[in-house]
Amino acid sequence: MKKPTLDRTDLALLRLLQVHGRISNAELAERAHLSASACLRRVQRLEAAGVIAGYGARLDPQQVGLGLQAFVRVQLARHDAAAIAGFTARMAEADEVLACHALTGDMDYLLHVAVVDLADFSRFLLDRLLGVGDVADVNSSFVLRTVKQAQGLPLAHLQD
Repeated sequence: MKKPTLDRTDLALLRLLQVHGRISNAELAERAHLSASACLRRVQRLEAAGVIAGYGARLDPQQVGLGLQAFVRVQLARHDAAAIAGFTARMAEADEVLACHALTGDMDYLLHVAVVDLADFSRFLLDRLLGVGDVADVNSSFVLRTVKQAQGLPLAHLQD
Protein backbone atom coordinates (compact mmCIF):
# COMPACT_ATOMS: atom_id res chain seq x y z
CA MET A 1 0.00 0.00 0.00
CA LYS A 2 1.38 3.37 -1.02
CA LYS A 3 1.91 5.86 1.79
CA PRO A 4 -0.07 9.08 1.33
CA THR A 5 1.83 12.28 0.65
CA LEU A 6 1.58 14.60 3.62
CA ASP A 7 2.22 18.32 3.31
CA ARG A 8 2.91 20.84 6.09
CA THR A 9 -0.78 21.48 6.63
CA ASP A 10 -1.52 17.76 6.97
CA LEU A 11 1.30 17.44 9.51
CA ALA A 12 -0.02 20.42 11.47
CA LEU A 13 -3.49 18.85 11.56
CA LEU A 14 -2.06 15.51 12.70
CA ARG A 15 0.00 17.13 15.47
CA LEU A 16 -3.04 19.03 16.73
CA LEU A 17 -5.35 16.02 16.59
CA GLN A 18 -2.87 13.79 18.44
CA VAL A 19 -2.89 16.17 21.40
CA HIS A 20 -6.42 17.61 21.14
CA GLY A 21 -8.56 14.74 19.85
CA ARG A 22 -11.82 16.41 20.88
CA ILE A 23 -11.09 19.73 19.21
CA SER A 24 -13.93 21.06 17.09
CA ASN A 25 -13.44 21.34 13.34
CA ALA A 26 -13.81 25.12 13.62
CA GLU A 27 -11.05 25.36 16.26
CA LEU A 28 -8.83 22.92 14.35
CA ALA A 29 -9.30 24.95 11.18
CA GLU A 30 -8.43 28.18 12.99
CA ARG A 31 -5.28 26.73 14.55
CA ALA A 32 -4.19 25.26 11.19
CA HIS A 33 -5.04 28.50 9.32
CA LEU A 34 -7.64 26.85 7.08
CA SER A 35 -11.29 27.37 6.30
CA ALA A 36 -13.59 24.98 8.14
CA SER A 37 -14.59 23.20 4.92
CA ALA A 38 -10.98 22.77 3.73
CA CYS A 39 -10.00 21.47 7.17
CA LEU A 40 -12.84 18.94 7.22
CA ARG A 41 -11.94 17.69 3.71
CA ARG A 42 -8.29 17.22 4.72
CA VAL A 43 -9.17 15.36 7.94
CA GLN A 44 -11.61 13.12 6.04
CA ARG A 45 -8.89 12.39 3.44
CA LEU A 46 -6.42 11.50 6.22
CA GLU A 47 -9.03 9.21 7.80
CA ALA A 48 -9.85 7.53 4.48
CA ALA A 49 -6.15 6.99 3.76
CA GLY A 50 -5.70 5.29 7.13
CA VAL A 51 -3.24 7.90 8.44
CA ILE A 52 -5.75 8.69 11.18
CA ALA A 53 -6.52 5.22 12.50
CA GLY A 54 -9.17 6.24 15.05
CA TYR A 55 -10.05 8.40 18.03
CA GLY A 56 -10.27 7.66 21.73
CA ALA A 57 -9.88 8.95 25.26
CA ARG A 58 -6.75 8.29 27.32
CA LEU A 59 -7.81 7.03 30.74
CA ASP A 60 -5.82 7.24 33.96
CA PRO A 61 -5.26 3.59 35.00
CA GLN A 62 -5.30 4.47 38.72
CA GLN A 63 -8.64 6.26 38.42
CA VAL A 64 -10.27 3.17 36.90
CA GLY A 65 -8.84 0.76 39.45
CA LEU A 66 -5.92 -0.63 37.44
CA GLY A 67 -3.19 -0.09 40.01
CA LEU A 68 -0.59 -2.45 38.58
CA GLN A 69 1.05 -2.36 35.17
CA ALA A 70 3.71 -4.75 33.96
CA PHE A 71 5.81 -5.44 30.92
CA VAL A 72 5.96 -9.17 30.32
CA ARG A 73 8.48 -10.79 27.99
CA VAL A 74 7.30 -14.15 26.65
CA GLN A 75 9.18 -16.94 24.94
CA LEU A 76 7.10 -19.57 23.19
CA ALA A 77 7.83 -23.27 23.55
CA ARG A 78 7.13 -23.87 19.85
CA HIS A 79 7.29 -21.59 16.84
CA ASP A 80 5.01 -23.39 14.42
CA ALA A 81 2.06 -21.57 12.85
CA ALA A 82 -0.52 -23.16 15.16
CA ALA A 83 1.36 -22.20 18.36
CA ILE A 84 1.86 -18.62 17.17
CA ALA A 85 -1.76 -18.29 16.04
CA GLY A 86 -3.05 -19.70 19.33
CA PHE A 87 -0.90 -17.40 21.45
CA THR A 88 -1.65 -14.25 19.46
CA ALA A 89 -5.38 -15.01 19.46
CA ARG A 90 -5.38 -15.40 23.26
CA MET A 91 -3.48 -12.14 23.71
CA ALA A 92 -5.83 -10.30 21.33
CA GLU A 93 -8.78 -11.45 23.45
CA ALA A 94 -7.16 -10.68 26.83
CA ASP A 95 -8.53 -7.41 28.19
CA GLU A 96 -5.51 -7.10 30.50
CA VAL A 97 -3.13 -6.90 27.52
CA LEU A 98 -2.84 -3.29 26.37
CA ALA A 99 -0.23 -4.11 23.73
CA CYS A 100 1.41 -7.26 22.37
CA HIS A 101 4.53 -6.88 20.25
CA ALA A 102 6.37 -9.64 18.37
CA LEU A 103 10.12 -9.19 18.96
CA THR A 104 13.50 -10.18 17.65
CA GLY A 105 16.04 -11.56 20.10
CA ASP A 106 15.80 -14.09 22.90
CA MET A 107 12.13 -13.41 23.76
CA ASP A 108 9.31 -13.70 21.26
CA TYR A 109 6.73 -11.21 22.58
CA LEU A 110 6.52 -8.16 24.81
CA LEU A 111 3.20 -7.56 26.54
CA HIS A 112 2.05 -4.39 28.28
CA VAL A 113 -0.42 -5.55 30.91
CA ALA A 114 -2.72 -3.53 33.21
CA VAL A 115 -4.43 -5.27 36.14
CA VAL A 116 -6.04 -4.41 39.47
CA ASP A 117 -3.33 -5.77 41.77
CA LEU A 118 -0.71 -8.48 42.25
CA ALA A 119 -3.37 -11.18 42.79
CA ASP A 120 -5.00 -10.20 39.49
CA PHE A 121 -1.60 -10.33 37.77
CA SER A 122 -1.00 -13.78 39.24
CA ARG A 123 -4.32 -15.00 37.81
CA PHE A 124 -3.42 -13.53 34.41
CA LEU A 125 0.01 -15.16 34.49
CA LEU A 126 -1.19 -18.60 35.61
CA ASP A 127 -4.44 -18.78 33.62
CA ARG A 128 -3.67 -16.90 30.39
CA LEU A 129 0.05 -17.42 29.92
CA LEU A 130 1.38 -20.45 31.74
CA GLY A 131 -1.76 -22.57 31.92
CA VAL A 132 -2.01 -23.28 28.21
CA GLY A 133 1.34 -24.95 27.55
CA ASP A 134 2.67 -23.03 24.55
CA VAL A 135 4.78 -20.64 26.69
CA ALA A 136 8.32 -21.72 27.61
CA ASP A 137 9.47 -18.69 29.62
CA VAL A 138 8.06 -15.49 31.08
CA ASN A 139 9.94 -12.54 32.55
CA SER A 140 7.94 -9.73 34.17
CA SER A 141 8.86 -6.17 35.17
CA PHE A 142 6.41 -4.03 37.14
CA VAL A 143 5.97 -0.34 36.41
CA LEU A 144 6.99 1.76 39.41
CA ARG A 145 6.07 5.06 37.77
CA THR A 146 5.62 6.40 34.28
CA VAL A 147 8.22 9.01 33.41
CA LYS A 148 6.87 9.76 29.93
CA GLN A 149 3.72 8.76 28.08
CA ALA A 150 3.70 10.18 24.57
CA GLN A 151 0.52 11.85 23.38
CA GLY A 152 1.22 10.94 19.78
CA LEU A 153 3.74 9.79 17.24
CA PRO A 154 6.75 11.93 16.29
CA LEU A 155 6.25 13.48 12.85
CA ALA A 156 9.39 15.61 12.35
CA HIS A 157 10.89 13.05 9.93
CA LEU A 158 8.03 13.76 7.48
CA GLN A 159 8.85 17.45 7.07
CA ASP A 160 10.57 18.77 3.95
